[in-house]
Amino acid sequence: QLQLVESGGGLVQPGGSLRLSCVASDDILDYYAIAWFRQAPGKERERVSCSSSSSGITAYADSVKGRFTISRDNARNTAYLQMNSLKPEDTGVYYCAAEVYYACSGPGGMTYWGKGTPVTVSS
Repeated sequence: QLQLVESGGGLVQPGGSLRLSCVASDDILDYYAIAWFRQAPGKERERVSCSSSSSGITAYADSVKGRFTISRDNARNTAYLQMNSLKPEDTGVYYCAAEVYYACSGPGGMTYWGKGTPVTVSS
């Protein structure tokens, strides 16, 4: 089973930046889609971004477009989420997830999940 471990979360001031990392226990090949989710207290988990090499789709939630960037380095078994111009509403626990043969479009779920890394944006 693929295992994912997130890191890079913490406390940051509004307008600041963080880069989250997601290290996979096994090789992340082209047929794996990688996504980032977040969940704030009392709110439903939402997808922040998704990257699918098989479909060529890179997707972002409207709330983070232009500020967040998803990337991956298959050689290092690592995915990243670069977060710039952070706002207090970005606060939450961020999760890395993966699924095989997922296009990041249409219905579907993620099979593999990390434990999450908390991000707090506050002055």
